[in-house]
Amino acid sequence: MNPSEKSNSMNRDSGKEIDQIEDDNLNLKNEENQKTLVEDKYVFGWGQYSEITNGRFAMIGFAAIIFIEIISKKSFLNWAGLIN
Repeated sequence: MNPSEKSNSMNRDSGKEIDQIEDDNLNLKNEENQKTLVEDKYVFGWGQYSEITNGRFAMIGFAAIIFIEIISKKSFLNWAGLIN
């Protein structure tokens, strides 16, 4: 077998391995998506959905405070009247 035939056979074998790895990754993604869909449902009390929602509102609030400081050119505490 000459070197070019060796590389062609290796490419075919590695192509099969790559296809298998991609299939495995797709299967894992589907399982993770199904798991995520189940976990993202609202439940009363402390849960993953509540924590994610709370974190998102905290990020919005932090961005709003930075925006207020940029617009008013004062610190948020001065703007809110908490510090003189």
